[in-house]
Amino acid sequence: MAKSEKKSKKIKKKLLHKYRLVILNDDTFEERLSLNLTRLNVFILGTISAIILIVATTILIAFTPLKEYIPGYSSTTLKKKAVKLSFKTDSLQRAIDLNEKYFASIKQVLQGEVSTVQFNKDSIIQAAKLEASQIDLNPIKEDSILRQKVDKEDKYSLFETATSKANFVLFPPVNGTISDNYNIKTKHYAVDVVVAKDTPIKSTADGTVIFAEWTAQTGHVIIIEHSQGLISVYKHNASLTKAQGDLVKAGEVIATAGNTGELSTGPHLHFELWSDGYPVNPTNFIDFK
Repeated sequence: MAKSEKKSKKIKKKLLHKYRLVILNDDTFEERLSLNLTRLNVFILGTISAIILIVATTILIAFTPLKEYIPGYSSTTLKKKAVKLSFKTDSLQRAIDLNEKYFASIKQVLQGEVSTVQFNKDSIIQAAKLEASQIDLNPIKEDSILRQKVDKEDKYSLFETATSKANFVLFPPVNGTISDNYNIKTKHYAVDVVVAKDTPIKSTADGTVIFAEWTAQTGHVIIIEHSQGLISVYKHNASLTKAQGDLVKAGEVIATAGNTGELSTGPHLHFELWSDGYPVNPTNFIDFK
């Protein structure tokens, strides 16, 4: 016990033994600074300085942009820029793909390589989502009596309507090159007219909008009912300017041309004409050039 006490006293004496730190002028030996230190004070001061230095370095690295210069740390700004560039690259790639498809279709039209395709099999019945099998077309008794009465009245009428079908003039909805003609064999009851995107689409005659909605296959579709049992259909539009129930005049803008719908291969107008429930060739009545 005596030896351990002597040893501890010796260590304590060494730690508390005072030393003087003197700073002198080398030329004049004038005393500039004098400090009384012990080994314990130097140890405590060094430990506190090391802790302060470690804490300050940690805060500097964690909460300042300097950490970006340390290997292993990633830059937040660079991450944001990388994400933005990724979105822009994806958008540009989509735009390039659409332009390539559009230029390819224009090239086929100019070179006369356009052939009849099978994808445009939709009709006005599909656009309105009606099934003929669910509609009872058999006339009721009251309808038959009314038809007979009207036929008798018209048979001996001395007055005729001022406008006849022969004098009925249709306004061209757009002017452009026809890429796909009307073809009954392939059930393509329309003409596809190639036009630039956002070209105004105009009503072919006075009438009432009976359908103006979006469809998955043909995009924005608008259907107008005219007089004398005539119906016009406009498909693959970029946007519609009229709604169901609106009254339109011949030549009035009803939509803008686009490339919407799964069956569209480029900006164009898919135009149909139906007379008394039967499709007719629009080029027989309208000059699209």
